[in-house]
Amino acid sequence: MRGQRVAVVGGSIAGCAAARALHRAGAGEVVVLERASGRLQDRGVGLGIQNERYAELEAAGYLDADMPCVTLARRPWVVRDGARRAGRQIASMPFPYRSYSWGSLWQELRRRLPDAVDYRGGTAVTAVSDGPDRATVTLADGTQERFDLVVGADGHRSSVRTALLPPGSARPRWGGYLAWRGTLPAEQLPVPAEAFPENAATTVAFPGGHLIAYRIPGTPGGDGGLQVNWVFYTTPPARLAERLTDPDATVSAELSAELTDYQHTVVAQHFPGYWQDVVHGTPKENRLLQPIHDLAAPSFARGRLVLLGDAAAIARPHTGSGALKALQDATVLGRALATADSVPEGLAAYDAERAPVGRAILELGRSLGRAHVQRTPDWASLDQRSFDAWWQANSGTGVGGRPLGRG
Repeated sequence: MRGQRVAVVGGSIAGCAAARALHRAGAGEVVVLERASGRLQDRGVGLGIQNERYAELEAAGYLDADMPCVTLARRPWVVRDGARRAGRQIASMPFPYRSYSWGSLWQELRRRLPDAVDYRGGTAVTAVSDGPDRATVTLADGTQERFDLVVGADGHRSSVRTALLPPGSARPRWGGYLAWRGTLPAEQLPVPAEAFPENAATTVAFPGGHLIAYRIPGTPGGDGGLQVNWVFYTTPPARLAERLTDPDATVSAELSAELTDYQHTVVAQHFPGYWQDVVHGTPKENRLLQPIHDLAAPSFARGRLVLLGDAAAIARPHTGSGALKALQDATVLGRALATADSVPEGLAAYDAERAPVGRAILELGRSLGRAHVQRTPDWASLDQRSFDAWWQANSGTGVGGRPLGRG
């Protein structure tokens, strides 16, 4: 990598991790091209990283204990049961995770970028092409820049993926259901407090879906208090989801009044009173909609182009692999380029290690979607023993991410 000029397209979590990895691998110049003109720390949605995966990334130097997080330990599963305000717990399972605010984690990763990295906000990339000598990046103002390597960390609608793969070979696929997301200050949680323990990722199960809720650090610049992050999955009527099946709707879509009303109807029918209040108490401005799509590119590298994060493989949220996968991709890419005798050899090693992981997470997400949303069991009839058997049969291995390989 000595003397190589590298572009990282996209400056979010994946892009910051990639830029750090490339700088550590010895690149001569690293330029990050981020479309957004402002800072990204106000994005308040939550994410979790399993403790063993955190330890691997800490050892690799990409996460550390100074990054704000909340320690989680258990995942209770509850259902509505008559007038019980907190519902009835049908099962509980270990949940050894650290939870983060997306915006806070991005800010910490951005802050740790070396000064030598040229991070350019407000710089949209409209096209990428590979060539015999260098790759070319075209910007929104029409200017072009040439690089020895272009890294696609530009998410669901990746321009680098479009350039790397044959037309139509890797388009996101509609998963058939939606995720409603919301955050609210933890101090505004309803009573009783014991309905939602501080170390819990509580799951409210209902016919045709579930909601998972857990605490995350406050967003940077806020009052510093903890937030509650919840994600609600179900399949809406076809007429409400029709416009969301297109891959262009993969990123958070507009939450219409009709979709909000539909969610509230489901909540009224199936949620215990405490959890109804949590959903209804979430401010409108703190809600968004995530149409569930997925994708795994058949190849993560070709020529002078390479993909990581969501540009390479879109993981469904149930897998617990979104931000984790991006951090792991960056770790492996940096390691491969630092130890290989040439850039092509390093990219081949990265592709061989990470592309199979992307495909495995894709299949896991589809399996979880069927079992946890589209073909749910009779939750209320389960107890701890039958729940454990159901989980073993329907969740498999890999929830929370796969171990980081050694190359």
